[in-house]
Amino acid sequence: MSRVGNSPIAIPEGVNVDIKPNELVVSGKLGSLTQDYDGVSVSLTDNNLIVARNSESKDHKSKHGLYRALFSNMVTGVSTGFTKELELVGVGYRASNTGQKLDIALGFSHNIVLELPSEVKVETVSEKGKNPIIKLSSYDKQLVGMVAAKIRSFRKPEPYKGKGVRFVGEQIRRKAGKSA
Repeated sequence: MSRVGNSPIAIPEGVNVDIKPNELVVSGKLGSLTQDYDGVSVSLTDNNLIVARNSESKDHKSKHGLYRALFSNMVTGVSTGFTKELELVGVGYRASNTGQKLDIALGFSHNIVLELPSEVKVETVSEKGKNPIIKLSSYDKQLVGMVAAKIRSFRKPEPYKGKGVRFVGEQIRRKAGKSA
């Protein structure tokens, strides 16, 4: 029995849900998202979105919780949005943005210039004495997570000094260096 799939999704004020055969369209003040689905049936009752599986097969059981979570993320995204914050830890690591171009200096011989999708809003914060922070925000949870993972992949945090790109609040397992 899917515990995630059985709970209804509350639709907040200002969010429109359009249920089509095998497609769900959710639109709100921040944007509009579309998701294809199969193996489940979707219904809207009393401002609650209810996801039910079509049969008790293993495939439909596994998709029940998945689609309910995806639909919940869509509703949350178009109403409030999602943010990810990345921290650059290291001497000389810098970040700046002009529009949708993110310019990052991570200790390589050249700066990394990344063109971000138009759905993702980027903001860089650089204060003296503190590590630079990159703030990514979007209504699409999958997209903002993929962009954050791409930025983190340029220089993952290493376990000895902790230098690299990490999520704000992320704990890095540290290792002891050479013992003399």
